[in-house]
Amino acid sequence: MTKIKKNSRRKFVKRLATSSFLAGGGGLALLAENPKVKTLQSRAPYAANDQVNLGMIGMGIQGFGNARTAVKVPGVKIVGACDLYQGRLTRSQEIFGKDVSITRSYQELLDRDDIDAVVIATPDHWHQKIAIAAMEKGKAVYCEKPVVQKFEEGAALLEAQKRTGKVMQVGSQRVSSIVSQKAQDLYHQGAIGELVLVESWIDRFSANGAWQYSIPTDASPETVDWETFVGHAPAREFDATRFFRWRNYQDYGTGVPGDLFVHLFSGMHFVTKSLGPNRIYATGGLRFWKDGRDVPDVVIGSYDYPESEHHGAFNLQMRVNLIDGSGGSSQIRFVGTEGVMTWNGNSLKIEKKVLKEAPGYGGWDSYATFSEATQKEYEAWYAKEYPAQRAKIEPGNMEFRAPKGYSDHLDHHTIFFDAVRNNTSVVEDVAFGLRAGGPAVATNVSYFEQRAVHWDPKTMTEVSTGKKKRQKK
Repeated sequence: MTKIKKNSRRKFVKRLATSSFLAGGGGLALLAENPKVKTLQSRAPYAANDQVNLGMIGMGIQGFGNARTAVKVPGVKIVGACDLYQGRLTRSQEIFGKDVSITRSYQELLDRDDIDAVVIATPDHWHQKIAIAAMEKGKAVYCEKPVVQKFEEGAALLEAQKRTGKVMQVGSQRVSSIVSQKAQDLYHQGAIGELVLVESWIDRFSANGAWQYSIPTDASPETVDWETFVGHAPAREFDATRFFRWRNYQDYGTGVPGDLFVHLFSGMHFVTKSLGPNRIYATGGLRFWKDGRDVPDVVIGSYDYPESEHHGAFNLQMRVNLIDGSGGSSQIRFVGTEGVMTWNGNSLKIEKKVLKEAPGYGGWDSYATFSEATQKEYEAWYAKEYPAQRAKIEPGNMEFRAPKGYSDHLDHHTIFFDAVRNNTSVVEDVAFGLRAGGPAVATNVSYFEQRAVHWDPKTMTEVSTGKKKRQKK
């Protein structure tokens, strides 16, 4: 019988016994909806000279979401907004004030000396270029995920951040969640033993969730700067559908992996302290949303994670289905040798199931196929090899919940603006973002080229195997 490592179990039980957590009896113990849980959402107002002047680049769905969250952080003021559709610029002033300057040129916004930081929430194919330009202009950068459209863009982004020394944070907010911190603590205390498998998914069941975003009635070449939007993508005539539903097209977006897989990678990497997989394979297809898009609406990824100083080798299964008839859901399940830790939004649950040291016999065992004489000999051997022991009290199931009304998005922005003021580091920096975004966009390579991608999680680059790559059909 394979021996399960005992160290993780002993370490977890010891820490559990000295903590304020509740456990036992095999029932559910509530770890917290705890008023002592530390969040960043009740900061004192900052002095006037600590104010951070913020420029918004991209005022679509995520841009407005970021803007609304940013102004909740004391001492943050939006002074400029950039977008390529005039209606969003008008709406920016309607919500954030007429004193917010508006422009279609991100270069014009970056040229302003009074702007300390920018939020980049543009289509994916503009992320890297604008982020580098912003850091070179001395701005701190909050950039939506994924930080790159193609993983080959990562090296230049890393170099720019290192050269300029500017703060840059990627916008996968679950990395800053108190739930993810609790998951990290419990995982590394050995709450589920040795990690074997991670199962994760984000499924949706709505037209908007499948990126069929609303298209304004006044969309036209006059109200939209189409040429700038296209950028380095292939030239096309004006197409309002492509502009407002850009996630559906490879020219501008990164499809399911770049929009949703990257969140799962970010959260899982934070909890396990993993650098990433070394082998990536994806399958899927366009099953329902056949609206002219050229990206799949179902993607299933399989990833091999090598052993590291923080975890043993394990496998990751990841899925997104944009037409989930059950209504949609999101979850990350960390499956270990002694239990399962399930992370679902603002809640975390641990279910313990410890494998017995004695393997047992009978039932699902070859013992019953032995001769009667051999069975008796085996029983005598078994009794000597596995003497009866007193039952041990194992910790029961546990659950952690964030306080009611908690927002990881607000904590994520608070961490960013603290770093801007103090020129300190952030967890989800360029390297962290690339270690999540790289495997995400490499998933697209695997899907479209119908091959496995071999990945170096340390250098964040593809590893050549010498095998001929399949061409796109």
